[in-house]
Amino acid sequence: MKAIEITEFGAPEVLKLAERPMPEPKAGEVLIKVSAFGVNRPDVFQRKGAYAPPPGASDLPGLEVAGEIVGGTIDAKHNPFGLKIGDRACALMAGGGYAEFAAVPLAQCLPVPKGLTDIEAASLPETFFTVWSNVFDRAQLGKGEGGANETLLVQGGSSGIGVTAIQIAHALGFRVFATAGSDDKCHACEALGAERAINYKTEDFVEVVKSLTNDRGVDVILDMVAGSYVPRELKALADGGRLVLIAFLGGAKAEVNLNDVMRRRLTITGSTLRPRPVEFKAKIAAQLKEHVWPRLEDGTIKPVVHRVFRAEDAAQAHELMESSTHVGKIMLNWDVDV
Repeated sequence: MKAIEITEFGAPEVLKLAERPMPEPKAGEVLIKVSAFGVNRPDVFQRKGAYAPPPGASDLPGLEVAGEIVGGTIDAKHNPFGLKIGDRACALMAGGGYAEFAAVPLAQCLPVPKGLTDIEAASLPETFFTVWSNVFDRAQLGKGEGGANETLLVQGGSSGIGVTAIQIAHALGFRVFATAGSDDKCHACEALGAERAINYKTEDFVEVVKSLTNDRGVDVILDMVAGSYVPRELKALADGGRLVLIAFLGGAKAEVNLNDVMRRRLTITGSTLRPRPVEFKAKIAAQLKEHVWPRLEDGTIKPVVHRVFRAEDAAQAHELMESSTHVGKIMLNWDVDV
């Protein structure tokens, strides 16, 4: 099969088209003939040598795919959605998505939502699994003490993670605020459901959030920046608020006032999804199928695809990712007509 390899750690140009043996599905896995696959920030980190795949995972980058199930093991134990050979599915992977075929745990596969293309479906797994796991499971965004829905601030609202978090939280009835790096990106966030998007280059997100919440602050912050943002985010949290970290683009270290954390009952948490076991990801898949998939099928939540590249042009896709000029997802497709 064709695949896109990381020939050495470095710039986007190290991504090259290559021939690889077909993957052989293990017990509980299916073989997907990949139509489309997504580009995510962890792929960039892996290309640079800063994010090794977990033990047993493919060395090829790629955490999400969509296509046709063409082989593997189909059994009821690992198949809550009734998938079968010949069905279109999208799947979360620990690696190996940049290829024409992928072996994936059946429990991490979801049916392609009705009405969506394979490109749109392939844009879902990585960000949707990540957002649900962190915002709703770990940070427990839900009802407040008075019974009202809580509030969410999404840092980097125009990213793949950001557009997903905004849409899911908004669709479920929560007030959502977001930050972005330009007025155009802010407008895009607001069009997706953010009540107010904050241009972090010209505005102080702490002051704006406080003004929007009668000086109370937000209940949950989803952050991929970390570093110097953390102490400011603690100021933007309401008492009892939760800060959940999913990346540290701004640095892995932060200075925190622990007295403030204790006095105001704040929670700082975080997680990485890639090394978690299949059983954990299967539970997230079930929650997405129940709470989010119906909203994708009725159009309440929409995939946000910024641009589609041919698989052979993966280096260009990574250049766009690193430029941070996109809104939503960057996708790759094996269709030469793209």
